[in-house]
Amino acid sequence: MSKKLLTLCALCMFAVSALFAGCGQDSSDKAASSGEKVLRVGTNADFAPFEFQDENGSTEYQGFDMDLIRAVAKEMGYTAEIQNVNFDGLIPAMESGNIDIIASGMTINEERKNQVEFSVPYYISGLTIVVPKDNTDINGFADLKGKKIAVQIGTTSMEEAQKIEGAEVKALNSSADTFMELKAGNVDAVINDLPVNDYYIVKTKATDVKRLDDKLTSEEYGFAMKKGNTELKQKVDAALKTLKENGEYDKIYEKWFGTKPAK
Repeated sequence: MSKKLLTLCALCMFAVSALFAGCGQDSSDKAASSGEKVLRVGTNADFAPFEFQDENGSTEYQGFDMDLIRAVAKEMGYTAEIQNVNFDGLIPAMESGNIDIIASGMTINEERKNQVEFSVPYYISGLTIVVPKDNTDINGFADLKGKKIAVQIGTTSMEEAQKIEGAEVKALNSSADTFMELKAGNVDAVINDLPVNDYYIVKTKATDVKRLDDKLTSEEYGFAMKKGNTELKQKVDAALKTLKENGEYDKIYEKWFGTKPAK
């Protein structure tokens, strides 16, 4: 979906502080005993392919954000210590000093800029189209007039599809359902967020569909740090720059999305 679903009940500040007081101390003790510098990372691990826990029950946090923030920390000379936090509790946890940075598919917007320091954008999302591989009629959003389109209900994909002239929009419960409709030949195209479409193709090894390059909307994701922590921001930005220059960023991107990032 274009925006992450947030749980209805936000964590109160007391609960956040109680939850992470021990974690913060553990980080300090670990750094002191091992000589390692620890970067305490907060994430909400329910947003595949950016951050999630493997279905096989592994406790290791996986995803594009997780690999990237570990690489950033390593480049900075730190070890990333990742903590799973309710999305609404991430900024309060950082403000109270229990985590240093947020890596959780967080969209950069003006409201959040007033609360946190953002890194340079590390991912640009947006709505994209998937069609059958042999389709030559649809090459972009302008070609969807009068077509049958599958979308996930309640998303910006649905809102934007409904604006397309003459389109027959089929709203389904999940992104997986939209791809099933496409494979069954019941629709001409699917509209989803860029990472959703790319991850589906990678995870299922689908060879009978293709994702088009045309992008309707644009959202930038950034790592968030405490407001005023310009020193950490500069280190993170420098690490991201190095990872993009040495090709490590491209490797991580291709691992999760099956293609190299647009330049």
